[in-house]
Amino acid sequence: MNPHFLPALVLPVCLALLGCQTPNKSAAINNPPAGFTALFNGRNLDHWWGATTEDPRKYMALTPDAFQKKHDASLDDIRQHWSVQNGELVNDGKGLFLTTDKSYGDFELLVDYKTVPLADSGIYLRGCPQVQIWDYTETAKFKLGADKGSGALWNNSPGAPGKDPLVKADKPFGEWNHFRIVMAGSRVWVWLNGQQTVNGCLMENYFNRKLPVPAKGPIQLQTHGGEIRWRNIFIREISSDEAGQLLRGTDPKGFKSVFNGKDFTGWAGPLDCCRVTNSAIVWQPKKGGTIYTQTEFTNFVVRLEFKLPPAGNNGLAIRYPGSGDTAYTGMCECQVLDSEDPKYAALDQRQFHGSAYGMAAAHRGYQHPTGEWNYEEVTVTGSTLKVELNGTVILDADLSKVTEFLGNKKHPGKDRISGHFGFAGHNDPVMFRNISIKPLN
Repeated sequence: MNPHFLPALVLPVCLALLGCQTPNKSAAINNPPAGFTALFNGRNLDHWWGATTEDPRKYMALTPDAFQKKHDASLDDIRQHWSVQNGELVNDGKGLFLTTDKSYGDFELLVDYKTVPLADSGIYLRGCPQVQIWDYTETAKFKLGADKGSGALWNNSPGAPGKDPLVKADKPFGEWNHFRIVMAGSRVWVWLNGQQTVNGCLMENYFNRKLPVPAKGPIQLQTHGGEIRWRNIFIREISSDEAGQLLRGTDPKGFKSVFNGKDFTGWAGPLDCCRVTNSAIVWQPKKGGTIYTQTEFTNFVVRLEFKLPPAGNNGLAIRYPGSGDTAYTGMCECQVLDSEDPKYAALDQRQFHGSAYGMAAAHRGYQHPTGEWNYEEVTVTGSTLKVELNGTVILDADLSKVTEFLGNKKHPGKDRISGHFGFAGHNDPVMFRNISIKPLN
């Protein structure tokens, strides 16, 4: 994923940085920059409750009454260990973690904090640990990485990108530190005191590493071991378009556009089933058929954007031989579907968006709302298919190991080692644009 930001992010960031340089006067504290909302009002603990290190999917799945009971039961603990002093949010190093009432999807978060020696803290994103805050001088924790400094995704697996910060950027004790955190899908960017510590790395789900982090969840301020103070906690929710632009950025070296946005030069198949509108391929009503690149590919990465109408259905033809139903004659059809439409409520899990149709089920819940553009990156290597949708890996499957098929209908093409890339149109006016492919060795 490309880490570069677009101009849409520049203005609020500049304003935020200017705010950090403002003298510590009460009038300048907890006033959000343009486009941001204050999570802490500087006066009280309104709109926060208490949770600990617990899977947010579990409490978000509670009935409204059960959740309200859990929420309200936490407030006595919060009042015991959290207070507001001179516009600063103060925790004594004990108790539950302060948790926003509201859940967030893609966002930009600004946070100031000041802590003490031997304290240990962090910021949970969508309820998942965490952007780490260390005592970077505590030698007993050097073996855990404290000497590398704060600002990384410490709960990622050992050796995983983002586990350790790119630089040590902590300020001396007694000084305020400033975080800027951006999250799009499961990808996270972090700056600590103006220095980048994480660059677009996938955040792992600490509670179940076989699942991605939730598509939405609360922000939590984790504290234990010593006093920590917080202020200027501001959030800006990121739109689908901005998230897609951020995730894609500029295609890295090696990618080549396979669709010129004007016509079907370089493509084959029943091309009259589609038209080009506003630099996008759009399927004609009541016309199906698989269109595909004239070039064949073996191992490759494809980057593209798609937009679905309500109940829209299409698919990516992977290693397509040029004839037949790509779901069976090609390596697979990687499903493109408005999975949440009631029309599809009874589908098999292997038929929802991102799945290797009829063979391997993708995780659900990571599409943007119907009618908005989605960004997808699909990697085909040997017998494996990896699908990253809007910054979250929803499928990572080895199709050579699939032995159970939808309807017991085998897929004779699943072991193909090369073929065309294309789209398996199903009559719906699904749209695709900005299609580029990078061959892999």
